[in-house]
Amino acid sequence: MTGADSYDVICVGETMGQLSPASPTPLAEQPPLLPRIGGAESNVACGLAGLGHRVAWMSRVGDDPFGRIITRTLARYGVDVTLVETDPERPTGLYLKDPAPGGTSVYYYRQGSAASALGPDLAERPELRDAALLHLSGITPALSPDCAAFTRRLLVERLPGLPPVSFDVNHRPALWSAETAARPLLELARAADLVFVGRDEAERLWRTATADDVHALLGGAVRLVVKDAEVGAVYYGEGERVFVPAPRVEVVEAVGAGDAFAAGFLSGLLDGRDPESCLRLGHIMAAATLLSVADLAPFPPRTARERLLALSASDWAALRVPDPALFPLDPSAPLFSGA
Repeated sequence: MTGADSYDVICVGETMGQLSPASPTPLAEQPPLLPRIGGAESNVACGLAGLGHRVAWMSRVGDDPFGRIITRTLARYGVDVTLVETDPERPTGLYLKDPAPGGTSVYYYRQGSAASALGPDLAERPELRDAALLHLSGITPALSPDCAAFTRRLLVERLPGLPPVSFDVNHRPALWSAETAARPLLELARAADLVFVGRDEAERLWRTATADDVHALLGGAVRLVVKDAEVGAVYYGEGERVFVPAPRVEVVEAVGAGDAFAAGFLSGLLDGRDPESCLRLGHIMAAATLLSVADLAPFPPRTARERLLALSASDWAALRVPDPALFPLDPSAPLFSGA
């Protein structure tokens, strides 16, 4: 691809190899493990590609089996991986998912990974200008000083000609404490054009109690989506405030749902949908992911999604997932089938 806006979105950040149980069984019970991949930004990229958008993923992987699995997998989902660098010395990061009744724990083995060597010079790559939008997260600046400098170059010290930037705060306590992360994540969020953040996440970082508090903290100029788990999500932008409740979901596993929400919302934005439809599409994608132990999950085909987007406010508020009549999912279907 060449020329301006060759991509709808370029997603930038680390993706790791993932080992997770085939069923939601704790690791201590020694269940069979499946090799998968996981990374917030590549999850968003796959979701957007599945919804029909031109998406690239920019990062670094090791010259190892998981590095090859990652690029092969993303390419299979329709994501352009030509912007990925292979590091002959540093390994691809790895993490384990440990499902439990009280929630899933995640164990990271990513120190010194290939992606931790993302540096500020990469922010000058001309391909970054070949997109309508860049998408990053607050995970990247926590990986290394070089990654922090790289993220600042894309947001705070933005170079001329770069497209608008979507930023998911995505605070990971396992990487840096709330006390350490609060100030740099706030600076990055204030520099973004669109911000995603969880209400509880913002409270942990910035002591904000409500979505309106977060909006005020960011100064009101940034377009903002505040997600509040099973309650719903609210959008602020262009002088409006739009709230859409979340459908009730029989949750299997929660990891990856926030990335799916971002993919749905960004897809709606790229397609020119109104904020309420963008929020609904985010909820639809998140709900499908909540039904799966994988970070990436099948979601309702286009015709079903359009029916959901067209529901009245009262019918949407009553939506339960899974509902075969309104939210058809076939767990055996290929990922993004019918997108």
